[in-house]
Amino acid sequence: MNRRFQFAVVASSTCVVILLLVGAVRGKSAAPDNVYSHLSVYSEVLSRIKADYVEEPDMKAVTAGAINGLLESVDPYASYLTADQFKQYQKAQAAGKANVGMVLSRRYGYLSVEDTLPGSPAAKAGITTGDVIESINNVSSRDMPLAFSEMLLGGENGTTVELSVLRVRKSEPQKISLIRTDISYPPVSGKIVTDPGPDPVGVIQTYSLASGRVAVIAAKIRELEKQGAKRFVLDLRHCSNGDPEEGVALANLFEDKGLIGYVQGQKVPRQDWQAVASKQVTKAPLAVLVNRGTARAAEVAAAALLDSKRADVVGERTYGDASVRKPVTMDDGSAVILSVAKYYPPSGKAAIQDSGVTPNVIQAETDANPSDGTLDDDDLPDTTSSAARAVGADEAMKRAVEVVEKHP
Repeated sequence: MNRRFQFAVVASSTCVVILLLVGAVRGKSAAPDNVYSHLSVYSEVLSRIKADYVEEPDMKAVTAGAINGLLESVDPYASYLTADQFKQYQKAQAAGKANVGMVLSRRYGYLSVEDTLPGSPAAKAGITTGDVIESINNVSSRDMPLAFSEMLLGGENGTTVELSVLRVRKSEPQKISLIRTDISYPPVSGKIVTDPGPDPVGVIQTYSLASGRVAVIAAKIRELEKQGAKRFVLDLRHCSNGDPEEGVALANLFEDKGLIGYVQGQKVPRQDWQAVASKQVTKAPLAVLVNRGTARAAEVAAAALLDSKRADVVGERTYGDASVRKPVTMDDGSAVILSVAKYYPPSGKAAIQDSGVTPNVIQAETDANPSDGTLDDDDLPDTTSSAARAVGADEAMKRAVEVVEKHP
């Protein structure tokens, strides 16, 4: 595909997006069918491309590019899969193959790295949040469905996948070979990190909120309180795994009443999540630590605890991915995988997926997390001095400890 044709695909995609968005705005004050009248303009654009473009275009590719451009403008996590791709996707989902440990979204038509899982092949190769995957096994990621790209990254344990990666500080794409492996998340870690005194601070760290993790965190809280912890830092940095409902359960460990959040969609009625007093584990002062890689369940918890003023949230704005997604099949066997409902914080100001969670205490992230995702003595404050002493080079952790120490 030459550059002129690529431009035509991008241009047609942009036209569709603009036309449909304009139609949606006008549709608020007009008949619903008025939105679809703009499709006649799109049909004319396609006709002009076919008739006047310098060479015979691949109209199938043009149409796919337009659909993907439309989906990306609405939902960066949406995917359009052809009938064959959808069958492959369903088969891959059932197989549960090994992968390289990346969480992806789509930005500007390409695959953007949301996060890399601790200890995964991608993390060990230095791939990080904000990197762009230009190609997978020499197949361009331009307009590649997100779900299909995730399928390509999966495979048999021990096999190799070739990537071309655009890095923030590199002018040229970098070729990287990754060996697929069965991904396992580090266990929940917890430790008291301050000097013995009236208000010791316990730090709990998790890189996943998969099913069962919240119960482990609850047990860890009780264990640290028995050891004397009076305040807590909950480290949710790089925690991007877990159903959003697990975030509701996590917030409930620290709240005994009130709205934790709710989920709602165009055809999904609002469902509120209320705190249950019997599920609260501690009333101790709390700070929650987040960064760009905090997503899904962890964002739901952080948003709830911040909104209710139960905790200070320290760090960077989170990624923004908390929704209910499902495949919607078409008559020809193809499918659109998209968000049908979004999670909202108690205030309801904005969906978490649209705006992420902005901490009330901003602290830039430093590259201080251990590559294997474990929390050991070298990563925690010097127990021979005050908690305000550095946690290695981890300024964000240091700030979180300082913040929670100031709680009344």
